[in-house]
Order: sequence, then structure tokens, then C-alpha cells
Amino acid sequence: MAATGQWRRMGRLFEMAPALRRCPRVYSTSPAFAEVLRLPQKQLTKVLYPLRELAQHLVTDSGSGLIEQGLFDPSLEDIARAESIFEATARNRIEYLSSAVRLDHAPGLQQPEVCFIGRSNVGKSSLIKALFSMAPDVEVRISKKPGHTKKMNFFKVGKYFTLVDMPGYGYRAPEDFVDMVETYLKERKNLKRTFLLVDSVVGITKLDNIAVEMCEEFALPYVMVLTKIDKSSKGYLLKQVLQIQKFVNTQTQGCFPQLFPISAVTYSGVHLLKCFIADITGSLK
Repeated sequence: MAATGQWRRMGRLFEMAPALRRCPRVYSTSPAFAEVLRLPQKQLTKVLYPLRELAQHLVTDSGSGLIEQGLFDPSLEDIARAESIFEATARNRIEYLSSAVRLDHAPGLQQPEVCFIGRSNVGKSSLIKALFSMAPDVEVRISKKPGHTKKMNFFKVGKYFTLVDMPGYGYRAPEDFVDMVETYLKERKNLKRTFLLVDSVVGITKLDNIAVEMCEEFALPYVMVLTKIDKSSKGYLLKQVLQIQKFVNTQTQGCFPQLFPISAVTYSGVHLLKCFIADITGSLK
């Protein structure tokens, strides 16, 4: 059964989460996000809603509906609220907690948790660093060598949720990668969503397929994040997005139908992803 059919029959449950149905309010924004809001409309759309901008390049008769882009479509007010959750302040501490190679060594927290997983060199650490750009005291190490992350790294985002940086699979993956990751995904009770990172230049690889199968086998709700969208031409990127969207629609059950294209360099898509994380963890209530 195609994923889109499943989600639509559920009444498009995630089309607009309850937290996003509230009446718009004006929220204070960080200086960095205030700069984003001052961008020209076309550039603002590209930074905040990259799928919307990408869909504009589809030929009319092919139909923009080929790309799922409206299931999660928050307002600027909601995105601004999510930005404040990712901003470290005296009252909102964002910090590295600990690292673990086994689930029983992981911090025992009750708050919601999200994890990021992907192939070595997919840009996972760069993305997490971008997510924590307004928490300068949080150190996320980035290496030019693939396979730098060897443990599960836990980061606490205020009173809201925990973010887990998982080791990359593939080249230079830890020897105990399978046992470490499978046990975590199967048994972590407070895990709300798994974010599976896919290189938009390479597309879904055999290793990515194994990760998808693992999420499907464990009946995990997961999301595909497409990294490095600034590394290829618009035409090639659109082709890749359409292929990956077709894969999600026809080959998955638990994957959220909407893709999240990201550039950790230009921050395109990063703000939208922050808002999605804040929403699914109940942080926008």
C-alpha cells in the first residue's frame, strides 16, 4: 500500500497539527531570523520553503502534485516560535548530555526524543550543527573524513526534547553499529521520530534501502531529509526529488510523505525542519 494513500485515508492527519491551527500571533525573533524575514519574497521562499520553490520549476502538464509539499506548511509565526525553541538562553538551556555505545548507557530521560541517522558523509553532523546555530556553546564536531561519529550523541533542547546524533552507516561505521542502532530504534520508548538523511546528489543507495527496511520492520514513523541540495543543478535536483518522492509513495508505509530538502550551508530548509521537530515533539503547545 502506498504511503500517500495510507496518510490520505487517515484524513491527512499531519496536514496541520493542532499546534499550528492557533490564531496567528506576533513572536519575537532572533536577529538572525529577523534577517531571513527581510529577504525578498523569492529568496525567502527558497530559504524557508524549498519544496515550494522547487515545485515551481515543474512543467505545468506534469502537475506540481507530484511533489508532496502541503502536508506540513506552517506559517511564519509558527516558524518563528520554533526558532525560539532552538535558541539557547538562560531559561532555555541547550546542551550536550552524553554519548553512549549501548542503550543501557543512554541518559534516562522522559521527554520526547528524535534521532538523526544516515550514511557516512551524508552531512548529518553539518545539519545538526546548523540546527544548533543559535546555541554557540554546543559543540558538534564536523570531520572531512566519513565515519567520524562512533557513538550515539545526546543533546538536550531545554525542557522540550532530546536530539540524538547516531553513527553513520557504511564506510568506517562502528563495528557494533547494527547492534547499537537496532536496539535503540526498537526499544527507545520516548523516540518520537527518526530522521533518515539521504544525499540528494547520490539518491537512495543500497545502504539507505537497508535503513528504510529497518524503520519499516520496526514500524517506526520516520522522515526523509535530503541533504546537499546546493551541490547540483536545479534540473538534476528536481529529477532526484521526483524519484525519491516516487519511492516514498510506493515503497514505504511509515515514512512521512513530505520530503525535507536541506542545505546546511545556506540554511535552506533548516528553519522548516526546526518547526517540524518542534511540532512533533509537542514543543509548540
